[in-house]
Formats: sequence, structure tokens, C-alpha cells
Amino acid sequence: MTVAAAAQPTSSATMFSPRWIADHLSRWPLHIAVIGLTAAWMVPTIGLLVSSFRPFSGQATSGWWTAFANPTTFTISNYTQVLSAGTTNLGQAFFNSFMISVPATVLPVSIGAFAAYPFAWMKFPGRNGLFLALVGLLAVPLQLTFIPVLSFYVQHLHWTTNNLEATGIPGLPWVPLWLAHAGYGLPFSIYLLANFFRALPSDLFESAEIDGAGTLTVFFRIVLPLSVPALASLVIFQFLWVWNDLLVALIYVGGTPSVAPLTVNLAGLTTSLGQGSNLLTAAAFFSMIVPLIVFLSLQRYFVRGILAGSVKG
Repeated sequence: MTVAAAAQPTSSATMFSPRWIADHLSRWPLHIAVIGLTAAWMVPTIGLLVSSFRPFSGQATSGWWTAFANPTTFTISNYTQVLSAGTTNLGQAFFNSFMISVPATVLPVSIGAFAAYPFAWMKFPGRNGLFLALVGLLAVPLQLTFIPVLSFYVQHLHWTTNNLEATGIPGLPWVPLWLAHAGYGLPFSIYLLANFFRALPSDLFESAEIDGAGTLTVFFRIVLPLSVPALASLVIFQFLWVWNDLLVALIYVGGTPSVAPLTVNLAGLTTSLGQGSNLLTAAAFFSMIVPLIVFLSLQRYFVRGILAGSVKG
């Protein structure tokens, strides 16, 4: 009788009881706050989208929200000019950004995974001190490294854009930028992955050791498959940072059209007098497509990866 009663659906009287109403009303402030924050975050993106369909005269004289009063002024000429190969060289810049972002993401994630595993599960002299020094590198500003690293590239290795392009080897002009992004991303990569690796159950490693599994077998067969959320989150962070980077790319490869990424190309669209700002809005919105695809394709791992290592399992 008790089981049958429990199997019956909840009655409307129970559903709308004072306790049920109080529980749901207490969540409304949270829902309103989340909706408000989401709307606030979407306003700049909506403004950029609307501005990308407005002519230069409209952008220079009024705000984007005034465009809805006269929708007939919307035009696709901004996108037409941006996608024109002879106007902005956007296609080459788009390709350059891919050639920079993919290796500059794979390198720190791969090296960071190999380095994080010893910090998490292997004992060696000075492990805690090295890890503490690694965490301290997160607080070092990138700007402090530009002069010494660039001087080493130019004076000792003779890695200039012209010299590397003159070799004719594909991809070689981006090597300095790949190494720079890998070095800048490694401290965070190792820190995030080491915390996630520490949260893995120790029973797995003990069982693998009893079965005779070696270090590499444990790493590739146990650690990496269980660390997909952390790896995916790290890929999102690193890829978005490299894709949207302007300063590091400008320092190490300059503004040469054949190797400059999309961000450098966009920065050159607007003159000192503000001309070309209409093209900048269209090109900027176009450049958001790839980051959105990367984020949406890996978003199911994002929250789990962000919380990596926050609770010891």
C-alpha cells in the first residue's frame, strides 16, 4: 500500500502547497539576476552586430540603438568590402590566425599534460618548490618578457620575419610566435591539469601498479581519458587567448601581411581619423565565428573543467 501510494503522481494540492510556492518564489531573484547578467553580456555583441550593418555616416553620427527607428538604412556593403580580397586581405589573415592558434594551443596543452602528471602523482626532490615557483609565474606580466625574448630571437637565433620567410620553409615564420605562446600558456596549463590530476582517485593508480602498468601506460590509458573535461577547458582558454591576441603577435611577427594574424589585420583597418570603422565592426563580428564554434563544441566539458581540482575526489 505504501509503495502504491508513493508511485502515484503528486497531487495539485501538494504541488501548490505553501512550501512549494515559497521554494519557487525564493528562486525568482536568482533567475532574474541570471537573466539580467546574460542580457548585459549580450548588449555589446548585439551592438556590434547592428553596427556592422550600418553605413559609416550612421555609425559616426548616432548610436547603434537608433538604427531600429529607420531599418531601411541597413546595408551589407560592410561585409562585401571586408570579404573582398583586394580590400582587407581578410582571407590570408584568417588563414594566418589558424596557423598560429592551432600549434600555439597544442604545444602548451600537450607539454602541460606531461609536466602536470609528475607534479600530481610522482615524488621527486624539490617538487613543491618547483610547483610554487610555477604558480608564481602566473603573476609575471607578459610585457616584462618582450624585450629579453625578442632580443634572444633576433641577436642570437637571427629569427626575424624576413629571415624566416627567406628560407621558404612553410610555417617557419610563425615558430617564434608558437614558442612564445607556448611559454606564456604553460604555467596555467600545468597548474590547471595538476590540480585535476590530483583529484583522480588514488585507487586507480594503485590497481594499475598492482597489474604491472608502467608510468606511460597509466598516463595514456587512465589519466588522459579521465581528464577530457580539464583538457577541453584548457583548449578553450588557450585557443581563445591566442586567437584574440594582438600584442604578442605584433611584437614577434609584426604587421607583415603574409604572416600577420587576423587581429593585426583588423587593427589596420581603421585610420587615425576613424575612417574604416564601419569595416572594423563587420570584420570583428566575422572573426567571432571561430571562437564561438570552438566554445559551443566543447561547452559540455567547460564547467566540469573549470571546477577541476576544486574538490578532492
